[in-house]
Amino acid sequence: MSEPRYEVILYWSDEDQAFIAEVPELPGCAADGPTYQAALANVEVIIEEWIETATELGRAIPEPRGRLMFA
Repeated sequence: MSEPRYEVILYWSDEDQAFIAEVPELPGCAADGPTYQAALANVEVIIEEWIETATELGRAIPEPRGRLMFA
């Protein structure tokens, strides 16, 4: 996968003392890092691994929907 097209939510976690990057469209897909850039780079790797694992298990891979709206 050359460029993930899933929405990524990045935020600082005081509890973890790290930036957290979550991918809402891929359940359980998240990563962290000491910097914003590191968390984003880490989650890009995790997205690839999530897709590889889902493929190996024969599970459906959601199509990226673009910007999600939350209430």
